[in-house]
Amino acid sequence: MPLHRRARGFTLIELLIVIAIVGIIAALIVPNLLDAMQKGKQKRSMGDLKIVGTAMMSWLTDQVGAAAAAGQSTVDLSVIPGITAAELEDVLVPGYVQRIPEVDAWQEPYDFHLKVTDAHGLLVLGTRSLGRDRLSQGDEYTLGAFDPTDYDQDLVWVDGGFVRWPERNSS
Repeated sequence: MPLHRRARGFTLIELLIVIAIVGIIAALIVPNLLDAMQKGKQKRSMGDLKIVGTAMMSWLTDQVGAAAAAGQSTVDLSVIPGITAAELEDVLVPGYVQRIPEVDAWQEPYDFHLKVTDAHGLLVLGTRSLGRDRLSQGDEYTLGAFDPTDYDQDLVWVDGGFVRWPERNSS
């Protein structure tokens, strides 16, 4: 008479080993996933800053060009220390950009600036994202790059280019 073997499932040891392996893999992947998400937010914010800043520069170029064509030596632009996205939208949409993003990737409102800085009429056109920590690092910035994994740094675009931007050091 043949012996019937009973079908067996996984043993407790086998299940614990599989769970441990899955836990180790998750521990390796999750920090990289979180870093990639922050990097994506940083890049999206930089893209928004560049698009709006370029639209602002295009608008200014058109204003100065129109003033020169009309024979004016100066352009009468208001002194606006901080301008809202809605006010900026009235000037730039639809001629220069499709829409003005109001918040950065960390859901903090962008800072938009258009102002005259001195008696000679030197203009400053700028946009800023406060980064992940949502705290301003002041209003004066030293030109240069910072560690791209420091997501708390402010991203600043002024007068045609980035003043503060993430960049990996080559050293």
